[in-house]
Amino acid sequence: MPKTTPYLVSLDIGSTKVCALIAESDAAGKIDIIGKGTAAHKGARKGAIIDVPATVDAIKRATEEAEIMAGAQIERAVVGVAGPAVKSFNSRQVVAVAAKNREISREDIQRSLDAARSVPIPSEFEILHVLPREFVVDGQDGVADPLGMVGSRLEADVHVVTVPVATTQNLLNCVNRAGVEVIEMVLEPLAASEAVLTADERELGVVLADIGGGTTEIAVWRHGTLAHTSVLPVGGDHFTNDLAVVLKTPVPDAERLKRKHGAALAALVNESDSIDVPLTGGRGVHPVKRREIAEILQPRAEELLTLLWEESVREVPAGELRAGLVLTGGGSELDGLLEVAEQVLGIAVRRGVPRGLGGLTDIVASPEWACAAGLLLYGRGAAATARRRNRGASPGFLDKIKGSFRNLFPSSTAL
Repeated sequence: MPKTTPYLVSLDIGSTKVCALIAESDAAGKIDIIGKGTAAHKGARKGAIIDVPATVDAIKRATEEAEIMAGAQIERAVVGVAGPAVKSFNSRQVVAVAAKNREISREDIQRSLDAARSVPIPSEFEILHVLPREFVVDGQDGVADPLGMVGSRLEADVHVVTVPVATTQNLLNCVNRAGVEVIEMVLEPLAASEAVLTADERELGVVLADIGGGTTEIAVWRHGTLAHTSVLPVGGDHFTNDLAVVLKTPVPDAERLKRKHGAALAALVNESDSIDVPLTGGRGVHPVKRREIAEILQPRAEELLTLLWEESVREVPAGELRAGLVLTGGGSELDGLLEVAEQVLGIAVRRGVPRGLGGLTDIVASPEWACAAGLLLYGRGAAATARRRNRGASPGFLDKIKGSFRNLFPSSTAL
């Protein structure tokens, strides 16, 4: 029988597949991956669950594969949340410092955070994260941790992420039905950022774009904190569908062509290369130039890159994103995508792969594992509070604030 110990487990439930990782963590916080599992599924569309039984089955298959590799039994997991319905905004509120000597306490900080998150949201939404960006003490901005400072006014600037209640409940329901307890739900681009971005990039200003099957999730960082998040309803499946429609080939064959022979920049492809492409309805095959495949994919790549950059600079001026763009997720592995991004956007671009992990790192050494790996890193804080939660219960607001504060300001004492 597999042994049951408090391993770190992550579940990335995407539009086309479920990814599961199991890791061990030592007292110093070092994470070693010991197992992984994947399962294709059609139970979600654009980040939203549309078929509960299919999703539950995929979660079971992915977790069972990970358990066999690790020789461990999964009991609880940190789960990613995404989808175009996720909404975020920045909030800023001020409170008076309570102490007579005007020294800022943890209670003052908590009150300022509570005030910043007490903004009206639609009844069908709930708050997923309240992420501190900075504090302002008597007009002095850029304060990372105001504890112990002296002032009469404390202002908290936070990034609030909201998600439809139905989205989290459906996700919770599927994971619980698969026999796994949810200890934390994390916005997927936030998790991916944990795995692929460097501290320098976050400080200089950078855009992380996680290109999945049905969506592209965006996280914009500036001065070391999260400034903007968004989800675009465009992903790798749109490239596949373009090929299927233009070449009149079944979608599975179009996906295979994209992965094996596709390129986002036609100039990179030899004009003489030709491939036999199956026709729909079993009507045989027809030869297609690789250059033609690239010419179909390139306009979609240019459109996606333009859309994600326009969305990114809505809240942060392009001149403040000096570290450029980091592309991750399975969709970022398309050949030529980095070159197209550099041409279209005129900025520095790199492909992001998970870092900061030990153990079987070779099994996650690709962009498609960025979110699952980031959920493990994010889960180090969540694991500390997991024992205090009831099975299946959503994390409380105070717990979320604690985890957010630790992740964004690691030198601070936890609230």
